[in-house]
Amino acid sequence: MTLKKQINADMIVAMKAKDTQTRDTLRSLDSAIKNEEIAQGKREEGLDDVGVIAIIKRSIKQRKDSIDQFEKGGRAELAQQEKAELEILKKYLPKQMSEEEVHAIVKEVISQTGATSKADIGKVMGPIMGRVGDQSDGNTVRKIVDELLA
Repeated sequence: MTLKKQINADMIVAMKAKDTQTRDTLRSLDSAIKNEEIAQGKREEGLDDVGVIAIIKRSIKQRKDSIDQFEKGGRAELAQQEKAELEILKKYLPKQMSEEEVHAIVKEVISQTGATSKADIGKVMGPIMGRVGDQSDGNTVRKIVDELLA
């Protein structure tokens, strides 16, 4: 089952269960997927799982930014709602690597490329992100690279 079909199936389950939080979050995600399909001219064939994952990641990033803004503005109830939506969206991402796994890959790439300072960050980020793919967030990788090249 494709990721898009899984999202639609889960949305139907949420509707039947009267789970409004999940239903609304998945509706929003489905709408974003459809908008991207139209923008790319792929409405008939639809997006593949890679395209859907990119949209999910974008939605997660938006939720994280909103949480940050709501917390700074003292709107805890809105931040809590965004956190709940974030957890629903995370279920559709591939299994994420632990920080230890990412740390090991970063160390390996740094030793392979001979990077020694922060000036070499660009030289190592590409190969690292190529290896971790969708299994880690770029900010986590960047933080580990900064620590090791400091």
